[in-house]
Amino acid sequence: MLRTLALSPLLAAQAAFVIARAERLPEPEGPRTGEAGQGPALRLLILGDSSAAGVGARHQSVALSGRLAARLAESFALTWQLEARTGATSASALATARALPGARFDVALVALGVNDVTRFVSARRFRETRRALHEVLRARFGVGRIVSSGLPPMGQFPLLPRPLRSMLGQKAVALDAALAELCAEDAALTHVPLDLPFEPHLMASDGFHPSEAAYAHWADMLAPHLRA
Repeated sequence: MLRTLALSPLLAAQAAFVIARAERLPEPEGPRTGEAGQGPALRLLILGDSSAAGVGARHQSVALSGRLAARLAESFALTWQLEARTGATSASALATARALPGARFDVALVALGVNDVTRFVSARRFRETRRALHEVLRARFGVGRIVSSGLPPMGQFPLLPRPLRSMLGQKAVALDAALAELCAEDAALTHVPLDLPFEPHLMASDGFHPSEAAYAHWADMLAPHLRA
């Protein structure tokens, strides 16, 4: 979860404490591909980390992918595929995208960044990796639109003690700003700020991942951009 290298002794101790006490929640069971709804065809690829994989939810149907599929199926004949795993970074997701079998998608949702924060990836490297990921999504899968979810406000995560929480919160803000700037360069890229307060009922029991209520709100925020 957290790299302790290059941290001050206090922050390194806090990071080690968090790793030792953190509850390990599994990725929920449930389908990671599907078809639903009627109307114009929409092919959606979801690429991400543990939150995209639904950690904190009991089943994929009440995680991000399931909630999004239900909303989009109200207007489209939806085909969707989830490619997400716990611990994924932008760099590992890029490798995943390069290795996936060829397929065609209209739109991709990318939900990544928390593990880039905890690994202290520089804003420059983060931006370059995300640009490369966008290029792969277009070249390999014919994706016309890419929607990137903003990074969560890690400065509000209850699992993290201070000052570690403040430091990671600032890093998340910096990487999210870099992502927003990258998306602003291209009309086919959309950055959607993750504007959730992450109050107790919106956090899973581990204090780090979204709750099922948060996944529902998150899907509501993203769905209009995937329909556009």
